[in-house]
Amino acid sequence: MWIVTAYSTTKITMFEFNTEKEARKAIKTIPGYKIISQIIYFNDNPLI
Repeated sequence: MWIVTAYSTTKITMFEFNTEKEARKAIKTIPGYKIISQIIYFNDNPLI
């Protein structure tokens, strides 16, 4: 899971994406200062 956190002068907004490609495409259109993060859950099995 990928999260884009956008900071503007009045609010903080978080957007969730399934793939990095989706997140990077959307980040170009989101206004404000942005941070992209990958979320990895401990219970996720990387071998599946």
